[in-house]
Amino acid sequence: MSDQIKEPENRFLGRIADLDDSDKPREKALSLGIRSLSNAELLAIIFGSGLPGKSVISMSQEVLASCDNRLSRLSRLSIHEMKKRFKGVGTAKAISLAAAFELGLRTRDEDAALDTQIKSSTDIYNMMRVKLQRLEYEEFWVLYLSRSNRVIFEECMSKGGVSGTVTDVRLILKRAIELLASGIILVHNHPSGNLRPSPDDDRITTKAKEAAKLLDINVLDHLIITPTNYFSYNDNGRL
Repeated sequence: MSDQIKEPENRFLGRIADLDDSDKPREKALSLGIRSLSNAELLAIIFGSGLPGKSVISMSQEVLASCDNRLSRLSRLSIHEMKKRFKGVGTAKAISLAAAFELGLRTRDEDAALDTQIKSSTDIYNMMRVKLQRLEYEEFWVLYLSRSNRVIFEECMSKGGVSGTVTDVRLILKRAIELLASGIILVHNHPSGNLRPSPDDDRITTKAKEAAKLLDINVLDHLIITPTNYFSYNDNGRL
């Protein structure tokens, strides 16, 4: 179904409140449900107002059209890129849209991660690549697991530059004790695309493994995720 909404030629109003009742996205959502709205109507609700001489729905259609009507492309734009690229989208609108996309991503990730049982490095990769594959800087995450290797919590422990990040093993183990976790999995990304573990990667892996062992907690794997692939310490016999 096309996302384009045809508007009467004489409609040059900018606010949702100025539209006819039958054309107001909020009223349509109340009567037919939020899923009845087109992508442009959903954007219009977030934006709230258009430009002089252009309705908010028309503006939303143009924003979508500039991204080939693909929400996935729009979602990858930063707040500053949105402001620069789209006329009528200022700081407030850009932040509201970015927040809506982030909520959607977090909901999806939460549903995917809920009680997920880790059986292989592929399970870890499938769970974490959405968070890490496209980043231009490094992030270090830890997954905390139950005795049956089900994920009970995930946490970003640190963020760094393009070539590294600093992680405190004590904080990792403190959280593991609080959660009564039986296992932990270390995950970080290499934006450069280099799959080879660095000496720092080896040190943090060894340090975490040895410290966790004293607390009867197992370090099950350490994954390095690149834009196209991943490296598993466990799969490569380095754990």
